[in-house]
Amino acid sequence: MQRRLFIKNTALCAIAVSAAGFIRFNGEYYEGDCETTTDILGPFYRPDAPVRSNLLVKNATGQEVILSGTVKHRDCIRPLSKACVELWHCSAEGVYDNDSPDFLYRGKTYADEKGNYHFRTVIPVPYGIAGGQTRPAHYHMLISAPGYQSLVTQLYFTGDPHLKEDVSSASPNAKKRILEIKNGKNGEKIVSFNITMMEKIPASAEVINRLTGTYADINDKTRKTEFFNRNDQLWYKSNSSINGGYPLHYTGNNVFESYGQKNSTHFEIKADGAVQMTLSLINDKGEKNVLIAMKEK
Repeated sequence: MQRRLFIKNTALCAIAVSAAGFIRFNGEYYEGDCETTTDILGPFYRPDAPVRSNLLVKNATGQEVILSGTVKHRDCIRPLSKACVELWHCSAEGVYDNDSPDFLYRGKTYADEKGNYHFRTVIPVPYGIAGGQTRPAHYHMLISAPGYQSLVTQLYFTGDPHLKEDVSSASPNAKKRILEIKNGKNGEKIVSFNITMMEKIPASAEVINRLTGTYADINDKTRKTEFFNRNDQLWYKSNSSINGGYPLHYTGNNVFESYGQKNSTHFEIKADGAVQMTLSLINDKGEKNVLIAMKEK
């Protein structure tokens, strides 16, 4: 009787877990499909932001909002304490603070013992970029924790008329990151975003497509480097390979590395939308050679 009851309860547990979106059991706990998806780093990231959760600026305009959520381990259940959550965004006028010592609308905090984090700030606004396009309102986030690959992502908001025209927000990859701005207590606005960390994070197809193309050396325009997308993986083109090139694996923060080698490629999105590539090559002697190139339009 006890055995039948155990089997019945175990089956119910498996059904409940499946309904929650989990897809496998690794022998210790369930692993799921709830990982937080990545997005491009963007041109306006500044390291060394101050530790603070209140990003409000005195006498500045903008709708106040509380952004909060829980950081979780890769099993999608256990809270991840002490994870560093970094936030940056533009002002209500669509301007980023890129150089002042005040680090306006930039800050980082650490998840508490229950994995919870929060920021008090303002809701950003859409702003124009090169080519007559408009980026929808968005937050940038960078989350890091021991044992996990750092996660770079962006948050968008429902009802923004520019979501469909933006490559990043229109991607199916961003679906769970388009969030509703709700009314909280005392008339304040709230946005909730939970984060699940992963040991390895694949770059999305949209990010890879943004980086593919031909790059010209800034010192020698005739020297070209080409990257292409094969099965949603970034490849470096080479005529010496029977496959047409060599695959690269994503290590986070717009950096891709060669399998079995010490070469790495860092992509940087400039303010005007241009893409810069920095290729670091290390030979057998450990000597480093750096090539900087810009993507051709």
